Amino acid sequence: MIGAVFGQTEGLFGPELDLRELQKTGRIGRIEIELHSKNDRTFGVITIPTSLDRVSTALIAASLESINRVGPCSAKLELDKIEDIREARRKVIINRAKAILHKWTIESLPSVDQVYKEIAETLKVGKVEKYGPEELPAGPTLESSKEIIIVEGRADVTTLMRCGLFNVIALEGAKIPETIKRLCKEKEATALLDGDRGGDLILKELLQVTDVRYVCRAPRGKEVEEINCKQISEALDTKKPVSELFKRKKERKKTELPEPMITTAKSLEGTLEAVLLNEKLEQMERIPVSQLAETLKKKKGVDTVIFDGITTQRIVDIASDENIKRVISPRISETIKPALNVDLITFRDIIKS
Repeated sequence: MIGAVFGQTEGLFGPELDLRELQKTGRIGRIEIELHSKNDRTFGVITIPTSLDRVSTALIAASLESINRVGPCSAKLELDKIEDIREARRKVIINRAKAILHKWTIESLPSVDQVYKEIAETLKVGKVEKYGPEELPAGPTLESSKEIIIVEGRADVTTLMRCGLFNVIALEGAKIPETIKRLCKEKEATALLDGDRGGDLILKELLQVTDVRYVCRAPRGKEVEEINCKQISEALDTKKPVSELFKRKKERKKTELPEPMITTAKSLEGTLEAVLLNEKLEQMERIPVSQLAETLKKKKGVDTVIFDGITTQRIVDIASDENIKRVISPRISETIKPALNVDLITFRDIIKS
C-alpha cells in the first residue's frame, strides 16, 4: 500500500508536491495505514499529517484518489475528511477554558472589573528590547529561544510581538550585523522579509554571509509591518529551507524558450560574443563577452542575456541587481549561488517551443 501511495503519485505535480520530498523536509508526516480484510476484499484507512497550505493539501488528497491499483489488485481511494487539528485543539482549549473560568468564578468570585483587568494584562504587548552591541530591536524571549525570526526593522518586531511572537530580532539596515551572523550559527534562524525589492536585496546578503536556515516572505509588494497575524502565520507555515533554494539537480529540466532565443544561442556557439535582448526579444546589442559585465551595469531594459561563456557569480549578481530575467550560456559555474529573481539556463537545456 505504501508503495502505491508513493509510486502512483510520484511526478504528478513536480518535486514541490512529491510525497517523498515533502517527507524529507518535514511538510508531510508519517503516513499511517490501517487495513482489514473481509470476504476476499481489503478495506482500510490512510492517515497523512501535513503542514501544507490548503491548496497544496487539496492537491495531495486529489492525487491520492487517482490511485487505481495496489500491487496486482484494482483499488479505489476516496477522501473521507480533511481535519484541521488546530481547530480541534482550539475547541479543546476553549472547552477547558470554560471549565477553568467556571471553577475560578465559583472559588474566588472576583468582581467583573477584576476579571477584565486580569484578561487585559495578558493581551499587553511586551516592550521591544535592545540586543547585542549594535542594540538591535528584539523580542524579550530571543535569548532563551532555540528558534528565532529575523525581520528587517523595529516596526516588524512590534508587529510580530502583537501576534504573540517574541523570539524576533531586526536587522536595522541592509548590512548584516555581526550579532545576526552569530545568532544564525547558534540558533535555528528563519528570515521573514518584506515582499519587495528591498527584501530581495537583504535576502541575497543574508544568504551570502549567514547560516540562516529558513526563508519566508510577506506577500509580493507588502511589508511585514503591513500584514496581519494570519498572513504572518501563513508566511511562517510556508517557509522554505535555504538548502531547497540552492539545490542543484543532477539532471536539469529542459526549458522551452521562444524561437528567437534558440536561434540566437545557436548563432553564438564558438564566437565568444554576447547578445542582449529586450522584453520583446529584440536584439539590443551584440558585444564581446569580455565587455559583458560592464555593459550590463550601464544598459537599461535588458530582459535576457545570451552569451558564449561561463555564467559566473559576478554575472548573476549584476543580472539580479539590474532585474534581468534570464541568463543563457553554455555552462554555469559549480560554485555559484543562484539569485531568486534570475533564471539560469544552459544551451543544452534549451528545446524548441
